[in-house]
Amino acid sequence: MALTEKVMWKIYAGVLGALTTLIARKLVTKTWEAATGDPAPDINDPETPVASAIIWAAASGLGVGISQLVMNRYVQRRWMANFAHVGPSRLRTKLDF
Repeated sequence: MALTEKVMWKIYAGVLGALTTLIARKLVTKTWEAATGDPAPDINDPETPVASAIIWAAASGLGVGISQLVMNRYVQRRWMANFAHVGPSRLRTKLDF
């Protein structure tokens, strides 16, 4: 694989990853506000109830995680359609050795 493909991959996946995270965070915040009628809690504020902070952290993490998964699969499919091979990088989990 050429060096230019690796650079293109990093730019393509990086830009889409950043945009996806921003959009997912906004969507999760708006969903929280619609469901509870309250603004999203500040998990660092000691006045915020622990239960609300934990639920917000879980909802936020789940929303961003799912959006990243969908985005990474989309990027790989588009890369394969354009270049006829898997992208130069792949998702790694902490279980990969």
